[in-house]
Amino acid sequence: MRVLLVDDEPLARQRAARLLAELDNITVVGEASNAEQAISEFERCRPDALLLDISMPGMNGIELAKRLGEYDPAPAVVFCTAYDEYAVAAFDTHALGYLLKPIQRDKLAAVFSRLSRLNQAQLSALAALSEDTTSSGPRQQLCISSAQGMTLLPVSAVRYFYADNKYVSAVHPEGELLLDESLKELEDEFADQFIRVHRNALVALVYLQGIERVGVGGYRVRLQGMSDGPHISRRHLPAVRARLSARA
Repeated sequence: MRVLLVDDEPLARQRAARLLAELDNITVVGEASNAEQAISEFERCRPDALLLDISMPGMNGIELAKRLGEYDPAPAVVFCTAYDEYAVAAFDTHALGYLLKPIQRDKLAAVFSRLSRLNQAQLSALAALSEDTTSSGPRQQLCISSAQGMTLLPVSAVRYFYADNKYVSAVHPEGELLLDESLKELEDEFADQFIRVHRNALVALVYLQGIERVGVGGYRVRLQGMSDGPHISRRHLPAVRARLSARA
């Protein structure tokens, strides 16, 4: 992955470059100290991703991210900043990572490992979502606090939501992330995209491929991109079958 560093502090750029050099399959292809230089460098080397400071003189990092989001293909953006109050505004640009300074190597590695698993078509699709930040409809991204910091997960990547006691997880092909929302809240917001299959599970309709038997009298959903899907309760089995029949 080819990365452009953008930070008005030379020492911060040096530290970031040193940490990125320790990661596999990462190459720093340019540096910039402000937004104007960053745009010029981006057009010159067309990096896959930016490690971007937020607080800079002139155009700040958030404004720059929105500007670069107009390019096709748009780069992935990982913000780094000394101020955590920028988190919500940063994710409004559909950044794929958010790191606090001083950057920690393990968190930097976790963010870029996640980016390396996204192909260019996915990155472009995520960047295109930045045009819809004023929409009053359901969210297109889930902003999640995890051990790796703040994470942005596209709703379109979620195969199913699963409740286990007090916790709800968003399950996707690369793993799962814990949410701070109830299954009922998610069901209400994403009623057109997910279907209830069990009291503890909502499944993405777009990935619903079929039903398979489990044991004696049990059923579970078959989902695209997943080896196992959640179980279907007897109460919700007719609705799931009706959805599948409607597609036939």
